[in-house]
Amino acid sequence: MSNIPLTVACGHYDHMEALSRGIVQPTGIDVTYLAHESPPEIFARMIKTNAFDISEMSLAMYFTLKSKGDFPYIALPVFPCRVFRHAYIYVNRDAGITEPKDLEGKKIGVQQYRQTAATWVRGILQNEYDVDMSGMTFVEGGVNVSRPPDEDLDIMPDTKISISSAPNGKSINDLLVEGDVAAYFGARQPNCYKTHDNIVRLFPDYRKEERKFFDRTGIFPIMHCLVMSEELHRQNPWIAENMVKAFEESKQWALDRMRFTGTIRYMVPWLNHDIEEVDDMFAKGDPYPMGVEANRVTLEMLMKYLVDQSFVADPATKVDEMFTRIVGWAE
Repeated sequence: MSNIPLTVACGHYDHMEALSRGIVQPTGIDVTYLAHESPPEIFARMIKTNAFDISEMSLAMYFTLKSKGDFPYIALPVFPCRVFRHAYIYVNRDAGITEPKDLEGKKIGVQQYRQTAATWVRGILQNEYDVDMSGMTFVEGGVNVSRPPDEDLDIMPDTKISISSAPNGKSINDLLVEGDVAAYFGARQPNCYKTHDNIVRLFPDYRKEERKFFDRTGIFPIMHCLVMSEELHRQNPWIAENMVKAFEESKQWALDRMRFTGTIRYMVPWLNHDIEEVDDMFAKGDPYPMGVEANRVTLEMLMKYLVDQSFVADPATKVDEMFTRIVGWAE
């Protein structure tokens, strides 16, 4: 029996390198790894044209669409992108914002309101800093370049919120510099942070805030998951199991390389110090565990935020229902 050819579309991640280079090969599968710099492009192509067999996917968008029952994909409990988000809240000093509650009633720039990064930021501000989100208004747009809204993927919450699009030819970066929005939060750094003294982070010592958040909650925010079509899963249910094992093996290969002490493999001068902090924070020194159980607290918190923000209607929605079960996985 010949191997099944599969395309996997995902970002350039160190934990995917062994799989993308063929160092790790899943049993019974020939993988063509399609690396993309822009995850949103991957999401759009998968949703609109089912362009890949397995693809990276926005976790907030997946939870939202899957909860509505109209999304023909199933997620693997593999999470290629995780990012603490306190560092990604930028404010214009002239707006008088010096602490989180100063954001109340302000106009905020976002890439997309439904974006996973923005969902995490709103949830953290509301739950950790008691910020009232009800009076905020939002402007969607490209961060550093102007872009038109993608109406096919512009998923809105089931509640009335003031959300508009950036003017034609304007980016969120432009609006932040000009004071047309008081703050921005999202997945990318605006260029103006490096060029304009009046654009600053809400949390100057963001690493301290992120570590406090982790120590209190145990959460390292998940941004993306991996999905495959339900049809492919029904036809070949073994694929998910074999691919998850391959993703785990590829990740372990990357962790071993990262810990090699003969040389520093990444251009990070304090890498050894950072690795020691990772070992202190995460079980088995693994910041990217796979499986639902190992990530339950994080997954359930994102689901809570999506319910609170009116993207997911049923507060009883279970995260276990969102993922294919991996038989034999240490859950």
